[in-house]
Amino acid sequence: MAERMVGTDGIELCTESFGDRSAPPVLLVMGLGASMLWWEEGFCRMLAEGGRFVIRYDHRDTGRSTTYEPGRPGYTAADLARDAVGVLDAYGIPSAHIVGVSAGGALAQLLALDHAGRVRSLVLISTSAAVPGDRELPPPTGEFVRLVAATPADPPGADPVLEQQVAYARLLAGGRRQFDEAAARSLVRRDIERAYDFGAARNHDSLPDGGLPRAPLCSITVPTLVIHGTADPMFPLPHGEALAEQIPGAKLLALRDAGHGVDRADWATIVPAILRHSAGDSTPGSSDVRPSPAAD
Repeated sequence: MAERMVGTDGIELCTESFGDRSAPPVLLVMGLGASMLWWEEGFCRMLAEGGRFVIRYDHRDTGRSTTYEPGRPGYTAADLARDAVGVLDAYGIPSAHIVGVSAGGALAQLLALDHAGRVRSLVLISTSAAVPGDRELPPPTGEFVRLVAATPADPPGADPVLEQQVAYARLLAGGRRQFDEAAARSLVRRDIERAYDFGAARNHDSLPDGGLPRAPLCSITVPTLVIHGTADPMFPLPHGEALAEQIPGAKLLALRDAGHGVDRADWATIVPAILRHSAGDSTPGSSDVRPSPAAD
């Protein structure tokens, strides 16, 4: 499918769609610092073949969307949440099923709080609560912290940026499965080559919240599925468990030995779960499914 530039809030976002426009729409919201390529094309096509109209897009400062001077983004995290609404507007979609991963999952929660009428359902992958609750949650794993701290500014290799990004992808994989370095290297290389300014994505590291909504997550009323890897080094599993507890009626699908993100090894589990959830089936299926205590 051809990429399509859409205008919203005075900027341009690069988007791409898959499937029949008359099918139920699914908007994919990637984590901060990552372009839409991390929603891999094969994953998008699997959803489309399951009868969904799928849209992925580049956040500001990633891929081919509007970029800003590094260190001076001129926007907030709240603007990134509104950008998702702008994408729906550009496609003429009143409401959609929202699937967010990592910080994209937090943005998806904020959409459900601040733009409830635009959200049909939520799928929250490898993320944590956008509005903190009372439960104390574990920090990133010690291995994650040590490796991030030890990552050299200029790692060895012909392309230091490429090597650094591949090393980070290996870290997020969680270490309990064999890491597909060739696939990760290919994806990172395409991401770097495609971006207007790959370094601009670092603007996401220090965005102000911009007055994000502070309503409790129990205010979310749309059907919600939380998908979380049991070996996630950034947000250990209790983050997913707590998130499912806070949102009324939410279900938790724990992926055994999965790390952080949407690994190809889990597509056969994640895609059917999203299709069932967006069809109104409350049974996510597969791996380790638990109703949240709030739903009992």
